[in-house]
This record gives sequence, C-alpha cells and structure tokens, in this order.
Amino acid sequence: MSIELLTLLFFGLLFVFIMLGVPLAFVLGGLSIVFLYFERGPISFYLIASKMWDLMETSSLIAIPLYVFMALLLERSGVAHDLYRMMHLWWGGVRGGLAIGTVGICTIFAAMSGISGAAVVTMGTIALPQMLNRGYDKRLALGAINAGGGWGILIPPSILMVLYALITEVSVGKLFAAGVFPGLLLFALVSTYIGIRCWFQPHLGPSLPPEERASWAEKINALKSIFLPVFIIFIVLGAIFGGFATVTEAAAVGVFGALVASAVNRKLSWKIISEASLRTFRLTTIITWIVFAAHAYSMAYTAMGAEEFITHLTAQIPGGKWGALAFMMFVLLLLGMVLDPVGIMLITLPVFLPLVAAHGFDPVWFGILFVIMMEIGYMTPPFGFNLFYLRSVAPPSVTMKDIYWSVGPYTLVELSGLLIIVIFPGIALWLPEYLFQ
Repeated sequence: MSIELLTLLFFGLLFVFIMLGVPLAFVLGGLSIVFLYFERGPISFYLIASKMWDLMETSSLIAIPLYVFMALLLERSGVAHDLYRMMHLWWGGVRGGLAIGTVGICTIFAAMSGISGAAVVTMGTIALPQMLNRGYDKRLALGAINAGGGWGILIPPSILMVLYALITEVSVGKLFAAGVFPGLLLFALVSTYIGIRCWFQPHLGPSLPPEERASWAEKINALKSIFLPVFIIFIVLGAIFGGFATVTEAAAVGVFGALVASAVNRKLSWKIISEASLRTFRLTTIITWIVFAAHAYSMAYTAMGAEEFITHLTAQIPGGKWGALAFMMFVLLLLGMVLDPVGIMLITLPVFLPLVAAHGFDPVWFGILFVIMMEIGYMTPPFGFNLFYLRSVAPPSVTMKDIYWSVGPYTLVELSGLLIIVIFPGIALWLPEYLFQ
C-alpha cells in the first residue's frame, strides 16, 4: 500500500475512533500496534516495549506530577483571593480595570502553576461574579478569563513545554526562558484591547464609583499579597535560570513554595494535601499513558516512511518556508478546536519536526509558536478545555453560548501576538540566548 493511502487510513481511523469517544491513549496505542505489526511483523511489539523503556528513564517526566501537584495546592492556598483583592483596589477605578486586573492575576498564576485550568477555575470562581455584579459585559469578562487562563502553558513553568522538550530533545530551560517575553506580550495585547474597548464603550466595563474606590493607604497595604506569588516565582524560575537546579528539581522547590503559601494563609491541612495528591495521581496517569501511546504512534508513522512523504508534500505548498509555517499553524488551529493539546502535540510533532529542520527554523522558537497555538486551542469552540472549565464554575446566568461567543475577539488578539513573534523572533529567543550562551 502506498504511503499516501497509509497516511489517509492511519489518521482517518484516528479521528473516527476519537469521535466515537474511545480514549485517546487506547486509540493511539492500538493503531500503532496494528499498523506496526503489518509493517514490521512480530518484532514491532519489541520495538514498542523498547521505546517505552527508554521513555521511562527520562528524568524530566518527574517534573509533570510535581508541577500538577503545585498547581492544585495553589488553587486552595488562598493566594488568588488576596491577589484579586489587591487588583480590585488598584484597578477598580479604571474602565475595564477589573478585567485587566483579572488578566494580570492570570499572568501571575501562570508563572506559578504550569497548567491552564488552574487560573480559569480560580478566576471563574472569584473574579467572574464580581465583574458581573459590577455591570461588566458577560462576554468581555468571560473572554478575559479564558484568554488569561491559557497562559499557564506558555509562561514558565509549563508542563506542555516539558513534554515538547521530551519529544524534540531541546533544552527545557531554554524553552522556559523563551516563553517569558511572549507571555508578557500577550498580556500587554489583551490588556490593551480591554482598555481601548472599554474606553470607547464604557458600559462594557464600568469603573467603580468614586465612593467605592480605595484610598492610597489601602492600596499600599494590599501590596503585601504580592509577596507569596513573587516568592514562588522567584524560587522556581530563579533556580532554573540561575543554574542552581534542573527543571525537575525546581518543580520540587515549587511544591515547597506552594506548601509554604498554603501554611502562611492557614489553608494547609491533611485534607487539602490528600485531595491534591489524588487528583495529581489521576491527571499524571492519564498524561503518562497518552505520552507512551503517542510515542508509539509517531514511531509507527515514521516506520511507514513518513519523513520522505512529508518533505515531498510540503515542497508543493506555495510560499516556501513561510507557506509551510502558515500551513502548520493552520493545522494546529483546526486540531485545537477538537482535540486535547497534549494529544495534538504528540500526534503532530513527529510530522512537523522534519519540516522545521528542513526549513531551518529554530526548534525553540517554533516551540513557542506551537505552545501559543495550543493555548488558543484551549479557548476555542467547540471542545476547548477552558470553555468547559469556565462553564463548570460560572453562575447560572452564563450560558454556553455566552462562553463560545466571548472568545472571538481574544482569539484574534492572540493570533496578532503570534504574528508579531513570527516577524520578530527575538521576542522569544533573546532571553534563552542571553541566559544559556
């Protein structure tokens, strides 16, 4: 059978089984075994087992449960409540200020947690009711939380970056450093969008009346809530970028910081640790099986002659290397609407990496573009994870239609940020080149 027909059958069956509701790990692993068996015979079982054994010896995998555990502890630590009160006092008097403050908290939370859902659930619980009670437009508020919540996988530490590094064999530290300025750029763009829109349409995000605004003494006193988040960010990123710890070791340091933050806020208890541990166990198990199965899937496709086929295929795409890059981003945008970002990464990277190398793109820079597209996938209908996280904590007055419609303008803003990083790659590459020269 030709590689063209094999590709159509290989990926066609993948989508069919996913749409039928079969768990992703079973689909990837099952198709890999079947196709490898017909391609290589019984030795394929040994190849898969050998690949899994090599993967299990990768120390970076340990960082995944540690960052998940840290994020789940931070959800319950009370840090977000204190941060929101501070942002409310400082930004409440500005049109759209509560939404801008919420986006700012999402940025800080992203630098502490490493996953997307933590900030969405936390801000959906704390900030959304406050904004709606203050007369904010539902879609403006929902979109701000959706957009800001996705930065957990872009601003380091990031679990998705750890997985990307495992597949591409690039430095996790360089990826973490590369995500800092793009994350701040997206924060600036989204905040500017909210500010400009609310300036011209004040009814969308009204400022607090003068009698409800805080005094300077209250504002200064509220700044103490920044201490714990800055402490956690400093010990995690400082340990990595300063060369004092590996990414895995820094994850353990982050767990310590989350425990300290919970203890300082008197939220630390055996019940919280137990619940966070069980949820970490469940999430890590799911992620690990998907990683194993996706590695087998990529190995099976490579064994069929994928690299030569993809190189030939992309040679037909107009626009040279930029046409190929646009094609890859478009594919990621479409897949992000229907598939899990971890699954997308592990399915597409084996296909895209030969293109990245052939066209001379920096794999760290491409990794940032990839993660931004995954972040957009978290917030785009119909199956973006953040949409459902937000629906689970939103008040009854918020419908799924409201959540779906809220993401449109923010998606365009983030795609604009992606284009800026494509035009000016130094935004992503300057810091890793400076720190790891």
